[in-house]
Amino acid sequence: MKKEMTCIICPNGCLLTVETEKECVRILGAKCERGKQYAYTEVMDPQRTVTTTVLVENGTEPLCSVRLSKAVSKGVVFTVMRETRKLRARAPIAIGDVLAANLCGLGCDLLATRNVSAR
Repeated sequence: MKKEMTCIICPNGCLLTVETEKECVRILGAKCERGKQYAYTEVMDPQRTVTTTVLVENGTEPLCSVRLSKAVSKGVVFTVMRETRKLRARAPIAIGDVLAANLCGLGCDLLATRNVSAR
């Protein structure tokens, strides 16, 4: 299989061609190792960073923005979103607070990215 993509890791924006045949992956066009790693991961196991919001109880704001502590496989993003929708955080909340540890058993935490004061 042959796939073309633009690398988004650095400002170079290299046009990459990735050829896969079973377990063999050939990457052309990358000017750096980070670009090669990006292309390999994007083809073999695409990863995404999830950002969303969580409902807040007793807060001055109704929602708190959150993100995962690391990227997860693209295939589990909807599972993560389903679980996140069930959560309720209690104010006060500080940036960096862990609102859910080891979310969905993925080895990453759900972190607050906003301060929310208590009412």
